[in-house]
Amino acid sequence: MNKELEGLQQEISTLTGKLTALKKEIAKVIVGQEKTIDQLLITFLAGGHALLEGVPGLAKTLMIRTLAQAIDLDFKRIQFTPDLMPSDIIGTEILEEDHTTGKKFFEFNKGPIFSNIILADEINRTPPKTQAALLEAMQEFEVTYAGTTYALEKPFFILATQNPIEQSGTFPLPEAQQDRFLLYIKIDYPTASDETAILKATTSSQKATINAVITGKDIKRLQELVREIPISDVLIEYVSAMVRATRPATTAIDFVKQWVSWGAGPRAGQAMILTAKASALQQGRTAVTVEDINNVVLPVLRHRILINFKAEAQGITADDVTKHLIEEAQHLLK
Repeated sequence: MNKELEGLQQEISTLTGKLTALKKEIAKVIVGQEKTIDQLLITFLAGGHALLEGVPGLAKTLMIRTLAQAIDLDFKRIQFTPDLMPSDIIGTEILEEDHTTGKKFFEFNKGPIFSNIILADEINRTPPKTQAALLEAMQEFEVTYAGTTYALEKPFFILATQNPIEQSGTFPLPEAQQDRFLLYIKIDYPTASDETAILKATTSSQKATINAVITGKDIKRLQELVREIPISDVLIEYVSAMVRATRPATTAIDFVKQWVSWGAGPRAGQAMILTAKASALQQGRTAVTVEDINNVVLPVLRHRILINFKAEAQGITADDVTKHLIEEAQHLLK
């Protein structure tokens, strides 16, 4: 048994070393944004999808493209526009002819969704009908067209971006669509020193070369290890209590009753536990701590808590509600 544990620890050490190398490759292009990159890697390790939000010019697209280059997996970018159709994502049937027999037949021509890493760029620029084309792929990891179901190759990730300040020509993501994203990551402006480094790096003639330092096989093994990371019953109860506290109909917390229309469902608890496990593994640990949970609460809950008009009028956001919940939840562990 000791040899098995030693072997497992060695494997974890090797794989987390590759994650460190992955971060170094990304840092060749992306200055700062360590927290955002950590959250993206947590999304990968937990086997989910991420929605990135930030104002224009914060390198959201470049960050995802660089991450994809450093991983030995297929990558496709889909630029979402108002005229994008579901078939532009999933694919379509094309009439073909068998030159031997002369018979004609329909053959399915796979769309860009059939890749390992999908960049859904500016996802909120396309109507809900087209956004919905991603739902089955995000949840079941398969695509159905004309009555035939096609399995997607794993690992499979959708990394979507959206701009928070533009309203014209955009379509808000439906709640069901948002809930499919494991994490909702917000990107802040860079620090003064980081911005100076960005200006220096991006206005010179030097271009960084990104090397693939981790494989799809490594990612799949890391996802398996995440599931094996233990978490105590006390911490599971902590997660459950926090998620249940977001629901105004059943909670005893006054500010939730005042500011929230709808709270998070069970999927939020599942996401919180999986991402906390991924956070622990990313740091080379084999047990989840309360700090791991608290580190992922905001990106897990911010798109699963629907605030009401009263909260909006007072300038209260879902993040504000979540921060208050973290403070309240600390009492559960005392």
